Amino acid sequence: MQRIQSLEEELVQLRLQMAWLKKKVFGGGQGESLDKAQLTLALGILEQRVAAISVQKICYERVQQEAKRVSAPERFEKLPVKETIELTPDEVKADPDLYEKIGEERTFEVDIVLPQLVKREIIRGKYRHRLDRSRPPVVAAAPARAVSGGYASAGLLAWVMVAKYVEHLPLYRQEKQWARQGVRIARQTMVDWVAQSATWLEIIYREMYRRLLAGGYLQCDETPIRCQDPDVAGKTVQGWLWVLGRPKGDVVFHWRMSREHVHALELLRGYKGLLQSDGYPAYENAATENPGMVHLGCWAHARRHFTQALEESPVRAGFILRLIGSLYHLERTWDDQNCGPALRAARRGSHFALTLRLLKRSAFKLRELVRPKSALGEACTYLLNHWTVLVAHCDHGRSRLDNNLIENAIRPSAIGKKNWMFIGHPEAGDRSAIIYSIVVSCQRHGIDPFAYIKDVLTRLPRMTNQDKLDDLLPSSWKPLSQSYAM
Repeated sequence: MQRIQSLEEELVQLRLQMAWLKKKVFGGGQGESLDKAQLTLALGILEQRVAAISVQKICYERVQQEAKRVSAPERFEKLPVKETIELTPDEVKADPDLYEKIGEERTFEVDIVLPQLVKREIIRGKYRHRLDRSRPPVVAAAPARAVSGGYASAGLLAWVMVAKYVEHLPLYRQEKQWARQGVRIARQTMVDWVAQSATWLEIIYREMYRRLLAGGYLQCDETPIRCQDPDVAGKTVQGWLWVLGRPKGDVVFHWRMSREHVHALELLRGYKGLLQSDGYPAYENAATENPGMVHLGCWAHARRHFTQALEESPVRAGFILRLIGSLYHLERTWDDQNCGPALRAARRGSHFALTLRLLKRSAFKLRELVRPKSALGEACTYLLNHWTVLVAHCDHGRSRLDNNLIENAIRPSAIGKKNWMFIGHPEAGDRSAIIYSIVVSCQRHGIDPFAYIKDVLTRLPRMTNQDKLDDLLPSSWKPLSQSYAM
């Protein structure tokens, strides 16, 4: 029996090596820089060794439900009708008195109206006093704008920012788009617009951050982004966006030049409540140094390791995944029942107990049966090393089992950096953090980022008391019925 198990493990490792070698030999990328003759020889040796090992293969078939098809009228039902064309048969046109209408057939076609730059003329009347000519002329005050003295309206500023941070369109591509309309808007001009707009939005950003820290439950993560440092000539350096958020709440990004633990301590200073993260030790250290924090783990990360071990150990890893899946099944049931935090905590404590005991015993047993460096061995080690923070969910009903929501919030920046590749200057990282915080929070609350930014950049420059921001936060924003967007 031990001999068979050893052969099974050897077979899995050999197949993984073969897959890697085939990718290097026949794929593109870095494999082209390797000696393909040597790789082919090594691949042939591996194939001979695999052929000498005979084990039973277990196959799984995944049945995926067919996606529901949506008809064209349903897909475009919400589009506004800009033009209606009524067609009359030639016979009726020739002699309309001989025909009467008994019905009609309706269809439609979808057209596109390209974004177009237009001018809004502003006429400020200048007047002088009829009786006292010594008085100086009076003129209407210029409307307050986010970019003072310029020609950019709040709508144009919002368009540029949404195009870059939501639709991932770099400014140099936007420059080309405006040129096709016969208008030259320099890239540097748009850079200045983004900088000034971020300055206005910073007051909302800081209020969002303050309320997150006061909310009692945070999910945390971080993502790398390259930037150009003027002190490092000829190459980019690594920067990081640290992300804090709460389910159904706002998301706040912070720009830092490193991933050092001190940044986690700085960003979470004074916070008391639940702190959920992946296995990065910086958050565990922050919770240890702050008695008011309770550190929670992420079950999705634990599950991910076992998913990666499925190819190597389908039966054993599949058993663990089914146990973890039963926890998620209960959570979905309680979500459908709208369970409150107190009831959810009580149910977790009772309903999770048996599954968690079986899960822990199975992980201990499997770790003894497999090699420590195997995919399954590493998955079991990760699960057991983070067991305390994973089972801590049983004591709290506010938390979600995983950090997936905060990872989803990071996704726009991950897609964006594939297009614009790097941040032009370290100082621009703070501006990107502010704008990403705004647009991602808007998307979480079901708000159109363009409509929000256009409205806020219209109202902020005209506010006499910027301390009252409740109506401008993404979580409570309501557009004005009539807003003069300059």
